[in-house]
Amino acid sequence: MIELTNEELKKCFSSKIFNQISETADELGLECYVVGGYVRDLFLQRPSKDIDVVVVGSGINMAEALGKRLGRGAHVSVFRNFGTAQVKYRDTEVEFVGARKESYTHDSRKPIVEDGTLEDDQNRRDFTINALAVCLNKNRFGELVDPFDGLYDMKERTIRTPLDPDITFSDDPLRMMRCIRFATQLNFYIDDETFESLCRNKERIKIISRERIIDELNKIMLSPTPSRGFIDLERSGLLAIIFPELAALQGVETRNGRAHKDNFYHTLEVLDNVARETRDWNSDKSETESIMPPCERKLWLRWAALLHDIAKPATKRWEPRIGWTFHNHNYIGEKMIPGLFRTLKLPMNEKMKYVQKMVSLHMRPIVIADEEVTDSAVRRLLSEAGDDIDDLMTLCESDITSKNSERKQRFLQNFRLVREKLQDLKERDYERLFQPLIKGEEIMTIFGLPPCREVGTLKSALKNAILDMEIPNEYDAAYAFLLKRAEKMGLKPVR
Repeated sequence: MIELTNEELKKCFSSKIFNQISETADELGLECYVVGGYVRDLFLQRPSKDIDVVVVGSGINMAEALGKRLGRGAHVSVFRNFGTAQVKYRDTEVEFVGARKESYTHDSRKPIVEDGTLEDDQNRRDFTINALAVCLNKNRFGELVDPFDGLYDMKERTIRTPLDPDITFSDDPLRMMRCIRFATQLNFYIDDETFESLCRNKERIKIISRERIIDELNKIMLSPTPSRGFIDLERSGLLAIIFPELAALQGVETRNGRAHKDNFYHTLEVLDNVARETRDWNSDKSETESIMPPCERKLWLRWAALLHDIAKPATKRWEPRIGWTFHNHNYIGEKMIPGLFRTLKLPMNEKMKYVQKMVSLHMRPIVIADEEVTDSAVRRLLSEAGDDIDDLMTLCESDITSKNSERKQRFLQNFRLVREKLQDLKERDYERLFQPLIKGEEIMTIFGLPPCREVGTLKSALKNAILDMEIPNEYDAAYAFLLKRAEKMGLKPVR
């Protein structure tokens, strides 16, 4: 955080748009303030494009008057049902709203709204750091209004509510998610009284839609260290309500002196590892041909990290000769993904399928790296992962959290060998060398078959023969192989 003098603060608001807002407000005789995140982020030196302006009076009238003053190039959108308006001018967007006070009923987060003063408007803000306001009227231009010591809380890196947190969270339970999200994004701490209120009011989150909850969860996922948010969600009791399957990963069971690791904290360590590796994935330029640009893959690979061990509670078994096992947790996890995405209101499209693939395959590179790294195994891995192979390798390397440094180094060294062999395959034109020239549709035509198990068997056999380099990936060789394999199955070609 930086400290700004009054003169420095004035300079922060010296651009044309703020001067025009100031002159418009004075012409209309209205008090006018920039509030919330834009002011907060000035002090935190964070980029912010969201400019929110509170007008003591009609925000809509103010926006319309500003649009006329700016002339060509200004576009005004009015939302009368909400009492707000937006002005777009060149590359700047400003939201206008009249100062208001709010009251709530117990079963809804939709407030009853009345006109109010600046004080009323600041009272209804969620956190002290978001209740800062800077006056734009000429006689007080650049003056900071900070009734709840939000600047002090920023210095102390603290999230705190302006008023009684029980009222703040009960009135609008989404603020509980926002509280944890801001603490995670800003690397702040939640004030003790505020955190205790989260715990007391956690059940209120049930009136919030899944869509709003997932929006906050995604912001936590995209923060530099997302584990902080999930730990606070778990400590407050919110996680067990909004995402019980993830909460179920927590805990350690011991038998005969043998314990398994806490899969909840292991998962968060993997998530943080992936977050660190994907921090700079913001460009639409990518070395891979994935169906998603890097900025989207960044989020969904983090979801894959969060869900990679989600089936461990369902697959946990004690085997006396071996100890704790989680056999097939990757395949069971793959089957769980659609249901989880549907419940959480995550997209049921290629993003879900991408996460499914990552969860299903996340054990494969580890198995390869635990043994001799063979060309055949790497070819099979590339065949299954396809264009998402680099993302899969990032996930799997992040999954190496062993406290045994020698074992960890051995895995990482073997992963380097896997990556080298993958790169070699790509340079040698993997598609041409190892993707069968005869596809499933042609197999059905050759043998006069409908979609059935036999077609899948022949397709897999051909693919394996090419990957193991038993036959070259040439049409005549593939056709001859299929005829021999089909004959053993009692099938004959119809052409």
